[in-house]
Amino acid sequence: MKRFVLTGAPGAGKTVILRQLELEGFSVVEEAATDVIAVQQAQGIAEPWTDPSFIDAVVDLQKRRQLRASSELADIQFHDRSAVCTAALAAYLGHPSSETLARELERIKTEAIFEKRFFFIRNLGFITPTEARRISFEETLRFERIHEETYRNHGFEIVSVERASLSQRVAAIKAAL
Repeated sequence: MKRFVLTGAPGAGKTVILRQLELEGFSVVEEAATDVIAVQQAQGIAEPWTDPSFIDAVVDLQKRRQLRASSELADIQFHDRSAVCTAALAAYLGHPSSETLARELERIKTEAIFEKRFFFIRNLGFITPTEARRISFEETLRFERIHEETYRNHGFEIVSVERASLSQRVAAIKAAL
Protein backbone atom coordinates (compact mmCIF):
# COMPACT_ATOMS: atom_id res chain seq x y z
CA MET A 1 0.00 0.00 0.00
CA LYS A 2 1.20 3.49 -0.81
CA ARG A 3 0.45 5.97 1.96
CA PHE A 4 0.57 9.66 1.09
CA VAL A 5 0.35 12.52 3.56
CA LEU A 6 -1.76 15.58 2.76
CA THR A 7 -0.77 18.50 4.90
CA GLY A 8 -0.57 22.26 5.05
CA ALA A 9 -1.43 25.12 7.31
CA PRO A 10 -4.77 25.29 9.11
CA GLY A 11 -7.61 26.35 6.83
CA ALA A 12 -5.81 25.45 3.58
CA GLY A 13 -8.62 23.18 2.41
CA LYS A 14 -7.15 19.76 3.29
CA THR A 15 -10.35 18.34 4.70
CA VAL A 16 -12.52 19.14 1.70
CA ILE A 17 -9.83 17.73 -0.64
CA LEU A 18 -9.70 14.54 1.44
CA ARG A 19 -13.49 14.27 1.42
CA GLN A 20 -13.45 14.51 -2.39
CA LEU A 21 -10.70 11.89 -2.67
CA GLU A 22 -12.73 9.64 -0.37
CA LEU A 23 -15.86 10.15 -2.52
CA GLU A 24 -13.75 9.10 -5.51
CA GLY A 25 -12.93 5.81 -3.79
CA PHE A 26 -9.61 6.47 -2.11
CA SER A 27 -8.90 5.30 1.43
CA VAL A 28 -8.54 8.22 3.85
CA VAL A 29 -7.17 8.36 7.41
CA GLU A 30 -8.50 11.22 9.51
CA GLU A 31 -6.48 13.98 11.16
CA ALA A 32 -6.05 13.67 14.94
CA ALA A 33 -5.40 17.12 16.46
CA THR A 34 -8.89 18.50 15.86
CA ASP A 35 -10.44 15.47 17.56
CA VAL A 36 -8.07 15.75 20.53
CA ILE A 37 -8.99 19.43 20.81
CA ALA A 38 -12.73 18.70 20.65
CA VAL A 39 -12.58 16.06 23.39
CA GLN A 40 -10.43 18.17 25.69
CA GLN A 41 -12.61 21.24 25.15
CA ALA A 42 -15.65 19.10 26.03
CA GLN A 43 -13.79 18.25 29.25
CA GLY A 44 -13.50 21.97 30.05
CA ILE A 45 -9.98 22.66 28.74
CA ALA A 46 -10.46 25.79 26.62
CA GLU A 47 -7.06 25.76 24.88
CA PRO A 48 -5.60 22.24 25.14
CA TRP A 49 -2.74 23.05 22.74
CA THR A 50 -1.11 25.24 25.41
CA ASP A 51 -0.12 22.14 27.43
CA PRO A 52 2.90 20.24 26.04
CA SER A 53 1.09 16.92 26.74
CA PHE A 54 -1.29 17.85 23.88
CA ILE A 55 1.44 16.86 21.40
CA ASP A 56 1.67 13.32 22.81
CA ALA A 57 -2.12 12.93 22.75
CA VAL A 58 -2.12 13.84 19.05
CA VAL A 59 0.79 11.49 18.30
CA ASP A 60 -0.91 8.61 20.10
CA LEU A 61 -4.18 9.05 18.19
CA GLN A 62 -2.37 9.45 14.86
CA LYS A 63 -0.44 6.24 15.45
CA ARG A 64 -3.56 4.28 16.43
CA ARG A 65 -5.38 5.50 13.32
CA GLN A 66 -2.46 4.66 11.06
CA LEU A 67 -2.06 1.17 12.52
CA ARG A 68 -5.81 0.48 12.28
CA ALA A 69 -5.86 1.67 8.66
CA SER A 70 -2.91 -0.60 7.79
CA SER A 71 -5.28 -3.56 7.54
CA GLU A 72 -7.32 -1.91 4.79
CA LEU A 73 -7.06 -3.40 1.32
CA ALA A 74 -6.21 -0.30 -0.65
CA ASP A 75 -3.54 0.48 -3.21
CA ILE A 76 -3.39 4.14 -2.20
CA GLN A 77 -4.22 5.72 1.12
CA PHE A 78 -4.24 9.41 2.01
CA HIS A 79 -3.44 10.53 5.56
CA ASP A 80 -4.63 13.87 6.86
CA ARG A 81 -1.35 14.84 8.52
CA SER A 82 1.35 12.73 10.18
CA ALA A 83 3.74 12.84 13.13
CA VAL A 84 5.95 15.16 11.07
CA CYS A 85 3.07 17.64 11.14
CA THR A 86 2.89 17.17 14.89
CA ALA A 87 6.61 17.95 15.14
CA ALA A 88 5.95 21.15 13.18
CA LEU A 89 3.05 21.95 15.50
CA ALA A 90 5.26 21.44 18.56
CA ALA A 91 7.87 23.80 17.07
CA TYR A 92 5.21 26.37 16.20
CA LEU A 93 3.74 26.22 19.72
CA GLY A 94 7.18 26.31 21.36
CA HIS A 95 6.73 22.89 22.98
CA PRO A 96 9.73 20.59 23.41
CA SER A 97 9.93 17.45 21.29
CA SER A 98 8.83 14.64 23.60
CA GLU A 99 10.09 11.06 23.71
CA THR A 100 6.72 9.90 22.38
CA LEU A 101 7.04 12.18 19.36
CA ALA A 102 10.69 11.23 18.78
CA ARG A 103 9.84 7.50 18.88
CA GLU A 104 6.97 7.94 16.43
CA LEU A 105 9.11 9.98 14.03
CA GLU A 106 11.73 7.22 14.16
CA ARG A 107 9.09 4.52 13.63
CA ILE A 108 7.59 6.13 10.55
CA LYS A 109 11.09 6.63 9.13
CA THR A 110 12.43 3.16 9.95
CA GLU A 111 9.30 1.36 8.79
CA ALA A 112 8.91 3.67 5.75
CA ILE A 113 5.25 4.16 6.65
CA PHE A 114 4.69 7.03 4.21
CA GLU A 115 5.82 7.73 0.68
CA LYS A 116 8.69 10.22 0.57
CA ARG A 117 6.61 12.54 -1.60
CA PHE A 118 3.89 14.34 0.33
CA PHE A 119 1.20 16.74 -0.78
CA PHE A 120 1.53 20.22 0.69
CA ILE A 121 -1.79 22.02 0.35
CA ARG A 122 -1.05 25.74 0.03
CA ASN A 123 -3.06 28.33 1.92
CA LEU A 124 -6.16 29.82 0.35
CA GLY A 125 -5.18 33.41 1.10
CA PHE A 126 -7.46 33.68 4.14
CA ILE A 127 -8.37 31.77 7.31
CA THR A 128 -11.78 31.03 8.79
CA PRO A 129 -11.55 30.69 12.59
CA THR A 130 -13.27 27.81 14.38
CA GLU A 131 -13.29 26.58 17.99
CA ALA A 132 -10.24 24.44 17.19
CA ARG A 133 -8.63 26.89 14.75
CA ARG A 134 -7.85 30.11 16.61
CA ILE A 135 -5.10 31.43 14.40
CA SER A 136 -4.70 34.57 12.32
CA PHE A 137 -3.79 34.47 8.65
CA GLU A 138 -0.33 35.87 9.49
CA GLU A 139 0.19 33.07 12.03
CA THR A 140 -0.99 30.58 9.39
CA LEU A 141 1.76 31.77 7.05
CA ARG A 142 4.38 31.35 9.79
CA PHE A 143 3.07 27.87 10.58
CA GLU A 144 3.11 27.00 6.86
CA ARG A 145 6.83 27.88 6.68
CA ILE A 146 7.65 25.84 9.81
CA HIS A 147 5.61 22.95 8.46
CA GLU A 148 7.40 22.89 5.11
CA GLU A 149 10.82 23.19 6.73
CA THR A 150 10.05 20.34 9.15
CA TYR A 151 9.09 17.98 6.32
CA ARG A 152 12.22 18.89 4.35
CA ASN A 153 14.36 18.29 7.46
CA HIS A 154 12.84 14.80 7.74
CA GLY A 155 13.79 13.96 4.15
CA PHE A 156 10.43 14.36 2.45
CA GLU A 157 9.87 15.73 -1.04
CA ILE A 158 7.17 18.35 -1.41
CA VAL A 159 4.47 18.13 -4.06
CA SER A 160 2.95 21.59 -3.84
CA VAL A 161 -0.80 21.84 -4.40
CA GLU A 162 -1.46 25.48 -5.19
CA ARG A 163 -4.59 27.59 -4.69
CA ALA A 164 -7.20 26.53 -7.20
CA SER A 165 -10.69 25.10 -7.34
CA LEU A 166 -11.40 21.87 -5.51
CA SER A 167 -11.56 19.88 -8.75
CA GLN A 168 -8.25 21.38 -9.94
CA ARG A 169 -6.51 20.59 -6.65
CA VAL A 170 -7.80 17.01 -6.62
CA ALA A 171 -6.79 16.57 -10.28
CA ALA A 172 -3.28 17.85 -9.46
CA ILE A 173 -2.95 15.30 -6.65
CA LYS A 174 -4.20 12.42 -8.80
CA ALA A 175 -1.87 13.44 -11.65
CA ALA A 176 1.10 13.37 -9.25
CA LEU A 177 0.35 9.79 -8.14
